Amino acid sequence: MKKIYPILFLLLFGFSAKAQDTYSFTLDEAIQYALENNYTVKNAALDIEAAEKQKWEATSFGLPQIDGTIDYQNWLKQAVTFLPAEIVGGPPGEFEEVVFGAKQNMNATVTLNQILFDGSYLVGLQSAKTFLKISNLAKVKTDQSIREAVINAYGTVLVSQETIEILIKNKEILEKNLFETKALFENGFAEEQDFEQQQITLSKINNSLNRARREEFIYKQMFNLTLGIPIDQNVILTENLETLALRSTDLNMMATEFDLENHIDFKIADNKVESDALLVKYEKTKGMPSLNAFVNYSQFANNNNFVFFESPDNWFDSSLIGVSLKVPIFSSLQRSSRTQQAKINLMQSEIDLDQKSEELKLQVSTAKNKYQFALDQFQISSQNLVLAENIANKEQIKFFEGLSSSINLTNVQNQLFSSQQDYIQSILEIIQTKVELENALNLF
Repeated sequence: MKKIYPILFLLLFGFSAKAQDTYSFTLDEAIQYALENNYTVKNAALDIEAAEKQKWEATSFGLPQIDGTIDYQNWLKQAVTFLPAEIVGGPPGEFEEVVFGAKQNMNATVTLNQILFDGSYLVGLQSAKTFLKISNLAKVKTDQSIREAVINAYGTVLVSQETIEILIKNKEILEKNLFETKALFENGFAEEQDFEQQQITLSKINNSLNRARREEFIYKQMFNLTLGIPIDQNVILTENLETLALRSTDLNMMATEFDLENHIDFKIADNKVESDALLVKYEKTKGMPSLNAFVNYSQFANNNNFVFFESPDNWFDSSLIGVSLKVPIFSSLQRSSRTQQAKINLMQSEIDLDQKSEELKLQVSTAKNKYQFALDQFQISSQNLVLAENIANKEQIKFFEGLSSSINLTNVQNQLFSSQQDYIQSILEIIQTKVELENALNLF
């Protein structure tokens, strides 16, 4: 019995350890994980698989089709036919009641059908390939969107964590200042207003810290959801905000040439034009003849009793081969109307393609400007943060030497807090605008 306890302990410990697994990711690792496990990515991959099956379905439609049928009939009451009685030796002018056929019969048939020519089938094959292409392009677009979402989510979590660290440091400084101000007040070297002003500032910092912690909790759950991890799973980000900012600083991107026809959004719009052009061809093929061939083989048996399988002599063979030519002649202009509608859809798709081309060019121009502004803003906020820290340190010394008021100290501290937030947000802006520019340039 004593040996059971260590085993139970190991089992329970193993389950506990498994339940508390911790994920850790660099940014690249997080992107790779999401591209394999994100829910939307998985569905996009299944869409491709479904499109491949649909392509084969369209292909197999034109391949030989074999069907088998078995018919069994049992007359509960057979039909009666009247024949002139003189046929069987009866008097003229009278009729004899006759029943034709056996009470039960069975027929087994195997039929092979083959399309010899059908214009709509040929267009259907092209459409199936186009649909598969659409699914593949959608998967590329999904991967691109998920990559952007992971980078933004990763950066947002790091910003929230950096905000918490800064607020904690600010809180420690304010608590120290409050303690020293209280001592000065109790000894008559400071006014009560100075002490109260420090309390207000500390209260605001505590409130900001609590809010930042709640936001970090939500941002982590959003990050997990983006990667395809349960939202309550513990995840550690192994890169810091400054490293991410350096990685996101690339001035060469501003000189990168834009390849319009290689952009995923252009390809999607162009594929829509191709799809609508095939629809026009499909509607036109409905006015073309179609030719089909068939061959079948049947065995037939009949009897008044169910003895069909007792002897092969009860069955009789038959076989048939033939072709069927269908020629559309007149549809009251229905086919013409559908063809015209398809042509209008094609013209709209071509217009949409032109519009998308101009939109993508504008998107690149806008993304480059936003990225350059983010880089400039980062430089400015970095310089302002250094200045704000120097001013805050000097003002704090002046306050405790009795050369400045608590109002001045509070204003300077608020200026520092604002500069810290501006600096953190400028890093996030670099990260977000860089991935936006990468998407605009299709650099994946």
